[in-house]
Amino acid sequence: MRASQASPGAASLQSAVTALFFLWGGITSLNDVLLPKLKSVFVLSYAEAMLVQFAFFAAYALVSVPAGRLLARLGFGRGIVIGLVVMALGCLLFLPAAVYAVYAVFLLALFVLAAGITILQVAANPLIAGLGSAASSHSRLTLAQAFNSLGTTLLPLLGAQLLLGGEHDAGGAAATQLIGRSYLGIATLLLLMAVGFWWVRGRLASSLMAEPMLGGASWRLLARPRLGLGVLAMFLYVGAEVAIGSLLVNFLMQPDTLALDERRAGSAIALYWGGAMLGRFAGAALLRRIAPGVALAAVALGAGALALVAAFASGPPAAWALLSIGLMNAIMFPTIFSLAVEGLGARVAQGSGLLCMAIVGGAIVPVAVGALADAAGLAASLLIPALCYGGIAAYGLLARPMPAPPGLAADAGAGAS
Repeated sequence: MRASQASPGAASLQSAVTALFFLWGGITSLNDVLLPKLKSVFVLSYAEAMLVQFAFFAAYALVSVPAGRLLARLGFGRGIVIGLVVMALGCLLFLPAAVYAVYAVFLLALFVLAAGITILQVAANPLIAGLGSAASSHSRLTLAQAFNSLGTTLLPLLGAQLLLGGEHDAGGAAATQLIGRSYLGIATLLLLMAVGFWWVRGRLASSLMAEPMLGGASWRLLARPRLGLGVLAMFLYVGAEVAIGSLLVNFLMQPDTLALDERRAGSAIALYWGGAMLGRFAGAALLRRIAPGVALAAVALGAGALALVAAFASGPPAAWALLSIGLMNAIMFPTIFSLAVEGLGARVAQGSGLLCMAIVGGAIVPVAVGALADAAGLAASLLIPALCYGGIAAYGLLARPMPAPPGLAADAGAGAS
């Protein structure tokens, strides 16, 4: 894929793909509202409630690499359609989960939904990075991620009003059926979008496949230091971001924090994701002037410091410190991604698959955080995200041109990463 040879219709294609970023961002952030509701309905511990995130983000570990190979075989357009259809199937599974009120079926539905999102992410991230010059790929991907954050800001507001507090406090079957109906509406939207992308699948292929993507094994690409360390950094980033978002409602409801009711605490999630949105719009411009690795290290150190403040302070300072981490998170995903895939050439889909596989950090880190919260309290559990941000800062400082191991450069694409 030659990023500098975008077609005249690249702008319209970029807009269509950016809509996917908005969509999956909003759906993913609904987990932060769904988790405290299911915790209440099924009377779960923090560790048990975090299985919502485990089921969702485990899909990235199992589906990402096969998704890269699927795209290499079928192309971006068909891959996006498949991803949307799988997402719709996951949403439809919420209906039997709601009827029978079985927690395990909710977890299955979340896994299938996330499997579809995984396919979309493996396709959409390299698509956005490739729709323009290579020099501006960091900025372009950050801008697309800003619209992702717009979705994560708006949908939790809607979800909190719909699912938390008020007349929905009764819980039980009424609460689960409301969840089922909500996800049925999302399934309808996803199927309509799948039809739209089916019509433009040929334009995606002709615009972005100037070089054929290569299939075959992906694991050897981890020997490239920039990609291998980028996969680790992505694991830490998503794990920390998801863990904090999952704890926010309960953290803000604590008497020694803000003592908010459930609905107001759920609405406050929008501030966390809204900070990421504003930071990404600003970051799209700043990354044209600041070295991406330096910027990544700076915001990761800032996020780690804020997590420590939230862990050791109380009252409004602790609350605002935790909410402000969203702003620090803003450029992390797109910057890690674009740094890691530089120089992969025709292997970009497979590299994208490995990076999306690392999003399984959102399954593992939150469960560890939940277990520590059960044992030592919510404040102490924030030490784990703080450590994650320290690792991300190290990657930012190390991210510089690294030579590929002997014999890999020709296989993985032109140039060192």
